[in-house]
Amino acid sequence: MFRETKAFSGFSVDDLQKAKAFYGNVLSIDLSEVEEMGLLQLHIAGSSDVILYEKPNHTPATFTVLNFPVDDIDTAVKDLKALGVTFESYDFPGLKTDENNISRGKPSVAWFKDPAGNILSVLQG
Repeated sequence: MFRETKAFSGFSVDDLQKAKAFYGNVLSIDLSEVEEMGLLQLHIAGSSDVILYEKPNHTPATFTVLNFPVDDIDTAVKDLKALGVTFESYDFPGLKTDENNISRGKPSVAWFKDPAGNILSVLQG
């Protein structure tokens, strides 16, 4: 039924303008606002657009909603920290982050949150 359909993903935020500033200015993602529908479209290179919508009773996702593959995770984390992004630290059996907030492995991953509390990641390998 959907073999030829190009699907897209979406998730909620609590403040569309804060999301627009974060995704557009901090993460430097091309985006557009569909004001009449109250949507923000993230134009992810080489992928389908991701739709963000404002939800008054928004609850942040407890899982990673968006992953950004990078060539050099150490540089990506350093650059994002310089822009004010705070990374998560984990110390669980089977999931530990180092002093740079990176879980080393295949892939290496570092998690951070958007202004609405949704979990995002950068990953390498």
